[in-house]
Amino acid sequence: MPFDTGKQPADAPNRAESRWPILPLTLCSARQARIQCGLLDDNEVTVADSLVVAFGGNAILPSGQRGTLDEQRERVRAMSAQLGCLVREGHHVVVTHGNGPQVGEIMLRSELAGSIVPPVTLDVAGAMSQGQIGYMLQQEIGNYLSAWGAAASVCTLVVQVVVDPADPAFQTPTKPIGRFYNAGEAETMRRDRGWIMAEDAGRGYRRVVASPAPQSIVEWPAVKALIDSDVLVIAVGGGGVPVTRDEAGRHHGVEAVIDKDLSAWRLGSLVRARTLALLTDVEAVTLDYGTHEQRQLGVVSMEEMQVAYDSGQFPAGSMEPKVRAALGFLGEGGERVIITSPGNLLAAVEDRTVGTHIVRAVAAVPGRKQA
Repeated sequence: MPFDTGKQPADAPNRAESRWPILPLTLCSARQARIQCGLLDDNEVTVADSLVVAFGGNAILPSGQRGTLDEQRERVRAMSAQLGCLVREGHHVVVTHGNGPQVGEIMLRSELAGSIVPPVTLDVAGAMSQGQIGYMLQQEIGNYLSAWGAAASVCTLVVQVVVDPADPAFQTPTKPIGRFYNAGEAETMRRDRGWIMAEDAGRGYRRVVASPAPQSIVEWPAVKALIDSDVLVIAVGGGGVPVTRDEAGRHHGVEAVIDKDLSAWRLGSLVRARTLALLTDVEAVTLDYGTHEQRQLGVVSMEEMQVAYDSGQFPAGSMEPKVRAALGFLGEGGERVIITSPGNLLAAVEDRTVGTHIVRAVAAVPGRKQA
């Protein structure tokens, strides 16, 4: 077991249930029941002993909410229960997250207070959001594990990700950040603040900024060292703070936001994770979306997913970066990529009949149709 759970206090389950009343009893115990009944073989039990989990900033601050810290913490608590449960099951876990809504809020506060205090730059706002979200996750995961008597350390790192200053993304901003606006509000932001606004998947308008591709992760050796020391690491939040490296080897922050899924791929490859879990607002990847041929993918091979990707099945800004990250991770030695909704994380890690699983080659899975 990578984490020393030690001897649980006699009242640990009762204390845990008082705060997390459903998840530990239904999902954590469900895996043990499947093992005892022989529904999971040894390979399935151990396949995800090291994984990187990436979820979006909207999972913490969804559209339609004010985004108070209490609202965000409540959603973080629900996510933390699943992540903590993975630790209790013996997995090495690295967590990364989006920061679009949060970094947008930080920038908006900075803009509104510009006449009183100097504004922050986008890279600094990204670093601030890593601390903000990482702090809440770190605290709630730790609280969950403590309630269940699990002696595990949780640590947040502010991480820099190197990008190419010549990346064409700097000329064509596409990455949405901040909250959603209606058409009238978006026009006001264009006029008054000079923001570039774009419609985001029919949900409203958001500010868009440059999103260069991640080239390397500066602090990845520190992440690996913490993993090897049995620490649950929260890192590369928001895709990491984008920086360039000059000829002298010095790093400099740039105004951009890196796609968290692409950075999760890079991080997963560097720390040699076996599984990459990309969480989104749908249960599984869909082919031929919006047509009579629409269908969800279950277990699919890397080769089959590459064909679907090359045929243009996944439009930019929605599923495309996730599928690109999945193919990249598998191409660099990863074993499995899961794409599903946050509520299905634990079930999908332990059961290949939940969510989309992209693997090197498809083996028969009882009760599940292949793609």
